Amino acid sequence: MRGLGELEAAVMDVLWRSADPLRVRDVLDRLVRDRKLAYTTVMTVLDNLHRKGWVQREMDGRAYRYRPSASREEATARALRDLLDASGDAEAVLLHFARSVSERESAVLRGALGPGPGEGRLP
Repeated sequence: MRGLGELEAAVMDVLWRSADPLRVRDVLDRLVRDRKLAYTTVMTVLDNLHRKGWVQREMDGRAYRYRPSASREEATARALRDLLDASGDAEAVLLHFARSVSERESAVLRGALGPGPGEGRLP
């Protein structure tokens, strides 16, 4: 999945906040913008997001309904993975990142990684 532009990110935010798939009109109505957006602009953005793999769509009558292909958290994790892969030194990036996390975030990471060697895990 490639990166998102400003309007694409706003559209994805609308889709991630919705429990149900949305039509173009639904997305347009939910976008809070300083400028007026045309229906065709939102339709084009959703079509581009579909082409890039960010959204899935299904025909409902004469209109598509759109939903995210992945949760916001999954998309963010993929973006982090892409950054690590592109860094040239993922270990150094991870070490810098590890030094920047809060105590709570550190505890979440430790819990996700499970017990270390000799910390109660059976061989």
